[in-house]
Formats: sequence, structure tokens, C-alpha cells
Amino acid sequence: MAEDADPEPASRERVRARIVAVAADLLIQGGPGAVTTRAVTAAAGVQAPTIYRLFGDKAGLLDAVTEHGFATYLARKRPPKPGCDPVEALRAGWDLHIEFGLANPALYTLMYGHPRPGVTSPAAAAALDMLRAHVRSIATAGRLRLREEQAVQLLQASGSGTVLALLAVPQEQRDPHLSPLAREACIAAVTTGHTALPAPGVVGAATALRAELSSATALSEAERGVLAEWLDRIAAPTA
Repeated sequence: MAEDADPEPASRERVRARIVAVAADLLIQGGPGAVTTRAVTAAAGVQAPTIYRLFGDKAGLLDAVTEHGFATYLARKRPPKPGCDPVEALRAGWDLHIEFGLANPALYTLMYGHPRPGVTSPAAAAALDMLRAHVRSIATAGRLRLREEQAVQLLQASGSGTVLALLAVPQEQRDPHLSPLAREACIAAVTTGHTALPAPGVVGAATALRAELSSATALSEAERGVLAEWLDRIAAPTA
């Protein structure tokens, strides 16, 4: 029997989670077009007003499914471990990202294929923070060629672009070498080729210091802000 009353808070969360899981399954099986109010209510055992109360409309439901997708993705990701090779950790993270996208095409397209400027969900922000942690560990090791945020944006754009490009091609026609080629091109653009830099030069030194600047407690917040601006200018690649 379908539920038609507004549930209590704890029950409400269970109902919400069930609806999101059902909508995600419908998305995976049939794409966004399969996520209709009729299909979701039938599969979840609820009535349409429940969906409207919990999500507002279909767009709100799809936003919740997107959040669910990022949470599923993050459950498989791990921040870089202390002492590990930060570039190898980045390489492994890239491969995991590509694997997730190709295994979940409809969900991945919903997550990355329809960006809305200025709108970032908490789970999407957490995924980006995970990438920032990888880049920060490379910067701390003195092996980052670019400014941290520039490296993060390049890696995010290249990784998601690679997945979407592969998804646009029939599976049997996909080039298995495309992702490794894109990955290594990005790594070459973002990192130095050495495990350690005894004399990293002014750019490498500025990048490494910028990565650790938040721990410079001898400086005031304003002083750290000024120094951060100077270090970013030093680390920026010349035109």
C-alpha cells in the first residue's frame, strides 16, 4: 500500500533514502527519461505528494540522486596516505575516477555532464576537496609545476572530459589508450619528474611553501594573505 501521510522525521529520512535509491536504479537502467514521478512512486511504494514534499519537483529529486552518486563515488576514494608517492596516488585516483564513470554512465553524466555555475552540492565539494588533497601533497613534496588551484582545475576538467568523451563513443569503439594518454599528459603538465627536489628552483620552492603556508602561525592572517599572493605570483607560469 502506498504511503500518503507525511512521515515522522526519522521515518521521513528512511522514505527519502528509499526514493533516492529507487530513482538512482531507474536512472541507471533507463537514463534520466526513466525517472518519472509515476515510475518512482510505483517502485518506492509512495504517492506523488510525498515526492513533492520531500524534493519539490523532479529536478529536486535528480539533485538528490546526484548527491547520492557523489557519495557513492567518495566511498571508493581515499585521501593520499602519509609517506606514499603523491604522484602515484594521483595516478591511482585518476584511474578510479575513470573506472567509476565508465561503470556508471547515466549517473556520471548526471553528476558531471550538466554543470550549473555557482551551484555545488556538499558531496561534489567533498569530491573536489579530495582532489585538492592529492594536489596539496604533491605541492608539499615540491613537485608541483602549477599553482594548486590551477592544477586542481586542470585535473578535474581533464578527468571528467575524458570520461564524457569515452561515454560518447560505443563501448566496442572506445580507445583503451585514451585515458592513460590523457592521464600522463596531465601528470606531466602538473608535476615535475623527480621524486625529490634538493634544489627545486624559485617556482618549486614558492609552490611548496604556499602549500604549507597555513601552518605558519608566526604570521598573522593578514600577513599570510599577503605572502600567499606573492607566492602565487611567483609560482604562476610565465606567458
